[in-house]
Amino acid sequence: MVKQDELNAKLKYYFPDFVVNKGLSNREDIRRVPKFVSEHLLTRISEESDPVVFGERLMKVIELVNTLYPEPKDKDRILDRIIIKKLPCKIIDEIKVEVDEKHEIRKAIIPTLNLTNVMISDKIVEENEQLLSTGIWGLASLKYSDPIMDDDGNPITLPVFIEEFQPFHITNIDLEEFIEKREHFTLDEWIDVLINTIGLNPEVYTHRQKLILISRFIPLVENNINLMEFGPRATGKTHFYRNISFYTRIISGGHVTPAQLFYNIARRTIGEIGMKDCIVFDEVSKVTFPRPEEMMGKLKDYMVDGHFERGPKKATSLCSLVFMGNIEVSGYVPIEDVNYVLPDCMRNDTAFIDRIHGIIPGWELPKIKKSEVHLSKNYGFSVDYFSEILHELRKLDFTPLIRSMIELDKVTIRDEIGIYRIASGLAKILFPNKEFNKEELALIMNFAVELRQKVADLLYKMAPGEFEKKKIAWKYR
Repeated sequence: MVKQDELNAKLKYYFPDFVVNKGLSNREDIRRVPKFVSEHLLTRISEESDPVVFGERLMKVIELVNTLYPEPKDKDRILDRIIIKKLPCKIIDEIKVEVDEKHEIRKAIIPTLNLTNVMISDKIVEENEQLLSTGIWGLASLKYSDPIMDDDGNPITLPVFIEEFQPFHITNIDLEEFIEKREHFTLDEWIDVLINTIGLNPEVYTHRQKLILISRFIPLVENNINLMEFGPRATGKTHFYRNISFYTRIISGGHVTPAQLFYNIARRTIGEIGMKDCIVFDEVSKVTFPRPEEMMGKLKDYMVDGHFERGPKKATSLCSLVFMGNIEVSGYVPIEDVNYVLPDCMRNDTAFIDRIHGIIPGWELPKIKKSEVHLSKNYGFSVDYFSEILHELRKLDFTPLIRSMIELDKVTIRDEIGIYRIASGLAKILFPNKEFNKEELALIMNFAVELRQKVADLLYKMAPGEFEKKKIAWKYR
């Protein structure tokens, strides 16, 4: 059994600048902002200093979050301060920059204030190029400035100027260093590090349950993988994807359009699939499409090889897809009992189900009930750091290595693709240094085959005349 105190010391020794006490980041008074923001701030204070000094620093972080992260209702109060009173103002938000092609200027977007035409210093954009792609969370200093006018004397920007910006974002990620330091941890220790990083207490989960939790990382490190997860409410499904990666977009039920997901013809902008590493359809049973047949056709095309087209736009993306549904369970639930969770347009579509690479058995996870029991009080990687590590791991491909070591039996091409992608993703997160023995490879392969076997079982249940009942197997070469 892993001793958490020893693991905490080991993690702080090898990754001193990139770990955080998860007990602090789970505090209610700092949870208004995403974890990659709060944990970035928490890594800047040292728990090894004098307790009084540490307490003062912690309170400053909490005060910073609670006073500078605006709510939508604060919009007019902040604009009044800047535009009417001509006073400076600081806010914490996710700043994004777009290029106004017509007027050849840059405009900043401040989401919480619903502002889309804010002026920003060119120097800030040049120093933080990610502002032009995914956007960056940070501390923005705003002040009054005369708006930019068009040729007819009409304002094309607000009289609001971002003159300074402090990103809450790590840019100097050394993936090789991360990979090399993995060797200092046993597999059980590394698994507990990952569970603590999620923010959960590894001592209350079995080895099997930990593996299920870790499988949620797979679409964050593996390109173009399509997964489903079904399980009870309060098992941390949505919380995981919302708080572990900056590059994830969660769509919680509701109306989903081709413009939102693929390409907006009117605005000539790429949709979410082209912008993120992973799209999560939360509460998938409540997802609706304006024209289901058209949307499912585009979705299924994309799920094959990452290509999509809409109107004049043809593009490819590496974005992975996750479909999640809530079910009430009592003990183990076989896969044939969960198909009802899907919306009508997906439920009876075997072509869609066959494009799902694996089904995560979230029904085996216990509900997170008591914070003092289920939430971590140990050290884990800070999310702002680990989010970038996950993003960088997508650039590696472990499939050729795994293919060279094993053979699959009783599989279709889609079975094969699904199993290898799951195995590659799981290997990346558990063994980024590619150092694993036969027993550890068996752990990866058995789990990968199991997740795809659930898809095969579901397909046979849906269309026994089209899909045979089979038991997927694998062996060492």
